[in-house]
Amino acid sequence: MTQGQPGFFTPRSPTPWLSLPGSQTATSYYDTSPLHETLEDLVDFSMINEKAVRFSVGAVNVLSGNFVYFDNATEVIGPEHVMASGALPPALPMIKIGTDHFWDGGIVSNTPLQHILDQEDRVNTLIFQIDLFSARGALPRDLQDVLARQKDIMYSSRTRYNTDVYRRIHTWKRRLHIALDKISEERLSDEERKLKEDLANMPDVTILQLIYQQKAYEGHAKDYEFSGTSMREHWQSGYEDTKRTLRRKDWLAMPPHGAGIVVHDVHREDDH
Repeated sequence: MTQGQPGFFTPRSPTPWLSLPGSQTATSYYDTSPLHETLEDLVDFSMINEKAVRFSVGAVNVLSGNFVYFDNATEVIGPEHVMASGALPPALPMIKIGTDHFWDGGIVSNTPLQHILDQEDRVNTLIFQIDLFSARGALPRDLQDVLARQKDIMYSSRTRYNTDVYRRIHTWKRRLHIALDKISEERLSDEERKLKEDLANMPDVTILQLIYQQKAYEGHAKDYEFSGTSMREHWQSGYEDTKRTLRRKDWLAMPPHGAGIVVHDVHREDDH
């Protein structure tokens, strides 16, 4: 908190409380210039922009409040797009791209799941969804617990909401196709025939959720505490959850045709 994180961010001098409104140091506690250098040093953006693998990150337009996706299918990706997707205020500064300024997409939605499900590409899909905050947790016992629990709920709630909404939409599309299938072709309009054809080719989607389980000693600083010890603990936790998930071979198999959106979570399975 006082010294920043090497290769990531450094404290502002002067602090934003002593800075003039509109100045570069007035809107965040830290400067993320080191992150830009780290990304350029470690990431080959030319490979990302070759489009062999789809790459998307989300951010929020500070002026409009609209959520946007930076996607290598439609634009050239650079360090600034990655920085914008992680520019969580008030700790980190908004990032300027073109004429607009952006903050972390987690303010609105902390996962690109919606972007994937919106593609309408009729491709059966296996999704590994990594959540760094758990929607479920213990009842807070002091103010530190309250702050930590607030962040858990804030950053994870939209993830479950998106999954539930798309599952309901998928179910109703299936039901609509069944209803249209009961009507003779001559009674259908051209638009209804086209809709029936589209609904007949709906993809099946399996979502494997890997949700980080917070340690008892972690507090409300977990969204900006990037020490080596913390990162190694988080990586190990993710590694163990991945192994447990991959052991479930039935989850990796194609679901029954017409199943729609199927969601699996090793921790939720443990509860049963």
